[in-house]
Amino acid sequence: MKNICIIGSGSWGVALGVHLAKLGNNVKIWSYMEEERDLINNDKKCKFLPNLTLPEGIYCTTSYEEAIKESEIILHVTPSKFTRNTVKEYKKYVTNQTIVICSKGFEKETLSTLDDVITDEIPNAKIAVLSGPSHAEEVSVGIPTALVVAAHSEETANYIRDIFMNENLRVYTSTDVKGVELGGALKNIIAFCAGISAGINLGDNTFAALITRGLNEISVLGEVLGGNKQTFYGLTGLGDLIVTCLSEHSRNRRAGKLLGQGKNIDEIREEIGMVIEGVDNIEVAYELSKKYNLDMPIVKGVYQVLYEGLDPKTGVKMLMTRDKKAE
Repeated sequence: MKNICIIGSGSWGVALGVHLAKLGNNVKIWSYMEEERDLINNDKKCKFLPNLTLPEGIYCTTSYEEAIKESEIILHVTPSKFTRNTVKEYKKYVTNQTIVICSKGFEKETLSTLDDVITDEIPNAKIAVLSGPSHAEEVSVGIPTALVVAAHSEETANYIRDIFMNENLRVYTSTDVKGVELGGALKNIIAFCAGISAGINLGDNTFAALITRGLNEISVLGEVLGGNKQTFYGLTGLGDLIVTCLSEHSRNRRAGKLLGQGKNIDEIREEIGMVIEGVDNIEVAYELSKKYNLDMPIVKGVYQVLYEGLDPKTGVKMLMTRDKKAE
């Protein structure tokens, strides 16, 4: 039995808390909202997972100190855009706990991955990354899922694996922290594109081409940023890409679909009701492709659709009529 702190009371943070509580751990969840705290503590409910009743062993607080005190690991599960400011708030309570990054994205202002952001704020932090094809709606009810935990130390990766793993959640280990983290961040962009494709009524052939060529762009950028190419063809790259592109659980896919159907980004944010990581990630990936002079036509095309008013159907035509080349 472990004392586990989860920073973030969204669907993924709560789903992980449910899984860990069912394994007999004591789970404290930090929430920004008193309303969410009270719903979890008093009604055993999460507003993002309305059909779920939370098990015993989960307690929610709006105090970083209370959440982190006596914890053995910290799961960081806040939206990427809030990571630095959140870490600034809780870092004074961190002692020797491993911080497990469960968020997927970048810091837009610096183009940094989240492990770099946390290391910048807590230079001696022990960091791991947990990622893979997983929807909170399914993990929270025990549907079999496979994930990867990456850390620079095999000992740290094995330690986190053993805390999480049971017959419903298989966890592999890796030492490719950058590759595992980048796969999770970049796949949201392709999922957003998959949603646009669905929104303008394209077909299975288009989805297959998008996923395959999208994976190529992910691996090209991921390698430049320090990831191992093989990682992008595993659970945290290809696996996460498939589940995010094809499932209606995916908020990035749903957001892209709404865009394809003609809604603007403000209307989309309101309808989704949660942070859409892919939207911010598109801007970061586009800037990184320019910084490193990389040919990433899908990323460029969706950037133009989202930020420059390009019609999605025109964007598809542009992709299909690019210069001829070998695969």
